[in-house]
Amino acid sequence: MIDHSGSRTTKPPAKTDSRRAGRVRAAASELLVSSAHLVSEKSGELSEFEFGLIIAGHAFNRWVVRCMAAAGIKDLTTLDVLLLHHVNHRAREKKLGDISFMLNIEDAHVVSYSLKKLVSLGVVKSEKRGKEVVFFTTSKGQDYIQRYREIREACLVSSLRADDSENLELGELARFLRALSGLYDQAARAATSI
Repeated sequence: MIDHSGSRTTKPPAKTDSRRAGRVRAAASELLVSSAHLVSEKSGELSEFEFGLIIAGHAFNRWVVRCMAAAGIKDLTTLDVLLLHHVNHRAREKKLGDISFMLNIEDAHVVSYSLKKLVSLGVVKSEKRGKEVVFFTTSKGQDYIQRYREIREACLVSSLRADDSENLELGELARFLRALSGLYDQAARAATSI
């Protein structure tokens, strides 16, 4: 340790620090987390939430890829499927920047590569409008999207409770996730400046 004068001392850490660390380790062992060493005494629940987000994210990724494969297009990535749906959203043409912004994707090159793949499959079309390129779904793309919707209704939506209680919880969770994404974005900006 270094004291205020800049000299090294051999003073052991305060007992309160070791007690706090012990409580954090004990709390971490009771929580479902993927990284116990990150559990904070301020919010062990954040680590538990992050673990839930990780496994839910992977399950969601697996689902959209397999649902689209069942709809008839194999070998798409999660991003490809999400972009196809978003390009089709509200039947409006979309610019690359708007697509990236809406889905909160920082790297436009990744989006551009995926859109080129969708264009080559004939499910999305691009046209130059002035200085911009716009993207929209083709009738072939819309047919696959309709089939995806049917499979989603049969395999996923049908497993929700009929009494709307899960829908209310899902709505609250969606609002919370959007708010939390802002918190993570702010933290990412802060980490960049360190």
